[in-house]
Amino acid sequence: MNRELGPEQRTPVIAIVGRTNVGKSTLLNRLAGKRLAVIADLPGTTRDRVFASTSWQGRELIVVDAGGWQAKPSTILDEMVKQQAEAAIAQADAIIFLVDACQGIVTTDEEIADILRATDKPVVLAVNKIDSAKQANQVADFYHLSMGKPIAISAYHNRGIGELMDAMLVFLPPSPPSLVEPEEAKLAIVGRPNVGKSTLLNALMGSQRAITHESPGTTRDSLDAVVRWNDKKILLIDTAGIKRRGRVGVGVDYYSMLRALQAINRCDIALLLVDASEFITAQDMHIAGYIVGFGKGIVLLVNKWDLVPQAQRREFKQHLEQRLKFMPYAPVIYISSKLEQNINKIFPEAWRVWLERQKRLPKSEVDAVVKEAISSHLTPRKGSKRLRITQAYQDEARPATFIMEVNDPQLVHFSYQRYLENKLRLKFGFHGIPLQLIFTKAVRKSDKKGQARA
Repeated sequence: MNRELGPEQRTPVIAIVGRTNVGKSTLLNRLAGKRLAVIADLPGTTRDRVFASTSWQGRELIVVDAGGWQAKPSTILDEMVKQQAEAAIAQADAIIFLVDACQGIVTTDEEIADILRATDKPVVLAVNKIDSAKQANQVADFYHLSMGKPIAISAYHNRGIGELMDAMLVFLPPSPPSLVEPEEAKLAIVGRPNVGKSTLLNALMGSQRAITHESPGTTRDSLDAVVRWNDKKILLIDTAGIKRRGRVGVGVDYYSMLRALQAINRCDIALLLVDASEFITAQDMHIAGYIVGFGKGIVLLVNKWDLVPQAQRREFKQHLEQRLKFMPYAPVIYISSKLEQNINKIFPEAWRVWLERQKRLPKSEVDAVVKEAISSHLTPRKGSKRLRITQAYQDEARPATFIMEVNDPQLVHFSYQRYLENKLRLKFGFHGIPLQLIFTKAVRKSDKKGQARA
């Protein structure tokens, strides 16, 4: 059943719009809490839209870096970047208009402001690169753009980001109550175009519920279907194929990709479908990265396995292991959607991963595992300063997220982070689930007492 995503299902989209080199990529990375976009002091570094999942005040959001805007493109590539930005604006629920305090208002800023006013979409003007209080007076100049009150920020130094995001939330609909039953698992079928997603949905449903065709991109929207399996309720979400970012068009294809990312954000478990006849492509890895970035469970489905000769199957599995070594915890099922081979293994495996995602661990057990890991392998150090982990516990709200209170987060090395993750997996499992370890500066006891008295 093809249906529109209602407000209870859609994840709001915020587009970051502005001319080249004003700091859009830096802002996106700041909001996402990790480095996603390439940052350089060169105009036009971001050529394609970059998507990131984030949350603010408990509200899940998708943020899009629209690429550098040029009102009068001088090359075909510049024209494509402009079209990308226009598509991002068209699909956004709200817009951050980013300008550069150091350069002041330029002609392109005024042209962008005129275009944004014509959209009738909520826009918040953010003046970037206000790196100190002394520069605050530069913000007043931007009232001339007639885009409302400018908000002073420094994406690089993390100044004013809270005020900016609070202003954005005013324009978004309130988060509706969840309509999903606690025992309902939400599975999203994702993958490149023409790998057999709709055929798989039909096989899982046992009836023709989605249109299937051999031309890529037949499914342009998301399809929801509810199925009962062993007295359990499962919501299946079929999505449009996710193309490489540079090949996503400005119309239907962009909309399809956005809806696919929203489906990943909605789901508990992503069923990543790949085509065995093409081995593992860079785009398969790119989609897997989106799933991991969203913190969702994953089951890898290798489709069209019947087309792979027996002599090549061992080589394929080795290739698969090498290409997806960043998620060795993901279970793999080799299937043929068309012949319905091994289809019966999908729901049991997906449900197992779903149950892993529901795990809630006592704080004392998590802390004990981390302390034991530290005693077996000393924490890293820089000079005379060594990393100290004062306590560790599972985050109450986010599945498979662990908080590590430390003396200095800058002392954490990625190899030691991976070591701790492996220790947590060895003890607690989390089969098919990406773990996130967040290192935060511990609050001293004297500070806690002062806060309590206040």
